[in-house]
Amino acid sequence: MNQPVIFASIVLLSFFASDLNAQEDVFIREYLERLENSRKYLLLVAESMPEDKYGFKATPESMSFAENLMHIGWAMDWHSQSLMGGRKARDWNTDTELKVDAKSKKDMILKIDDTFDKTIEFISNFDVNKLGERLDYFESDRTKRQVLLLLADHITHHRGQMLVYLRLNGLKPPRYVLYQ
Repeated sequence: MNQPVIFASIVLLSFFASDLNAQEDVFIREYLERLENSRKYLLLVAESMPEDKYGFKATPESMSFAENLMHIGWAMDWHSQSLMGGRKARDWNTDTELKVDAKSKKDMILKIDDTFDKTIEFISNFDVNKLGERLDYFESDRTKRQVLLLLADHITHHRGQMLVYLRLNGLKPPRYVLYQ
């Protein structure tokens, strides 16, 4: 192969590679905007429930309002730090940092806010070239990009349960925060 063809091939490939990285950077930037809005809304929801109702469950087998809140924190930590970051997962049976345990409403809200900070910092510093890497996600083959999307869905799922709990207690949920 002659040099002009090799040079043209390298230029063309680098153009496509840089375009893909730019798209991934946009994905991360947009994802972080969504996550910040999700934080704002979740904190509003958490503040809206009186502390004496944090133990409320819709049914005996359901998680309580507080358990849903802390479960969101657990999931953020596991998806980012453990699944994507490679840190050993917390032991659900012994680690109480992201469990209700004896935490007050204020303690739980501070812990969730802190967990959002750590998750946002992790994602902000994540190597976008690794978003296409594949992981075993509960026996499904998923990219790290998909894992981030699954995390957003998971937060929404449990926050939705918390919104229903507010209504079941005669409380009006806070106004929806867009783009999250």
